[in-house]
Amino acid sequence: MDQRNYSRVTEFVLLGLSSSWEPQYFFFVFFNFLYVTILLGNLLIVLTVISEPALHTSMYIMLSNLSVLDVFLATYGTPKMIHDFLHEHKTISFEGCMAQIFLLHVFAGGEMMLLVAMAYDRYVAICKPLHYLTIMNLRKCTGLVVGSWFIGVMHSLSQLAFTVNLPFCGPNVVDSYYCDLTLVIKLACTDTYVPEVLMLLDSGLTGVTSFLLLLISYMVILATVRRQSSTGMAKARSTLTAHITVVTLFFGPCIFIYAWPFSNFPVDKVLSVFSTVFTPILNPIIYTLRNKEVKSAMHKLKSRYVSSRLPF
Repeated sequence: MDQRNYSRVTEFVLLGLSSSWEPQYFFFVFFNFLYVTILLGNLLIVLTVISEPALHTSMYIMLSNLSVLDVFLATYGTPKMIHDFLHEHKTISFEGCMAQIFLLHVFAGGEMMLLVAMAYDRYVAICKPLHYLTIMNLRKCTGLVVGSWFIGVMHSLSQLAFTVNLPFCGPNVVDSYYCDLTLVIKLACTDTYVPEVLMLLDSGLTGVTSFLLLLISYMVILATVRRQSSTGMAKARSTLTAHITVVTLFFGPCIFIYAWPFSNFPVDKVLSVFSTVFTPILNPIIYTLRNKEVKSAMHKLKSRYVSSRLPF
């Protein structure tokens, strides 16, 4: 195809969650509520960890970073989706589309790596409790958190490197509420076999490696917990259940979507919404409702706030 005969695409048309106009107002109110809940819930965890010295440990530092990632993961596309519910013609600029792809893979890749780091932290805490404070010191914790963000950025740059320079000169309709990389690649005016394979290998390597590391970590931890029975192990089992629940919620939709990466199923939109909207809501609930330390710190934070508002 002679690409000089075609103008370059400057924007993409997003079909959104539904082609019907009737549910749009309901979606607008519903997702506005969910987004505000995500912001308040996750920022409350961050504020609680920062304000309570007893929570300045590797586990809670990673938990607060998970909350930050969840806020960003929900923010890269949710405000745009909410805005589009009130507009019949849903478009996004080419630059905005590339930015969405970049941010999604930064935050999703970073969260995958952070979940692996959190599993390593629990492995050390449960399997090597006497050496926990020595191994999981502040330097090690900072390195794991920064490393998670770095790997997320590098993963995203590698995805964007072979996407941004593809020739988009004709079709520009994306059947989603955001710029899904697997759908955008197929719109290029060239043979996309090589970019599709590279994208699948990149995402697959990141996802499968993370999942296998998590699986191995939790198998070792579960074996250790099973051999011991004490109050400490009961607490460990409770914490471990929360971690496994979060991992399942995060990786479940990702595995399904990337099992058939270039086939567009109606359920893909539901799974995408679940990953970027419902999971960031569930994470604070799962961790706080099962964690006495976090609930106690939140109660102290509330007491300090109420005391500061009372007149003297």
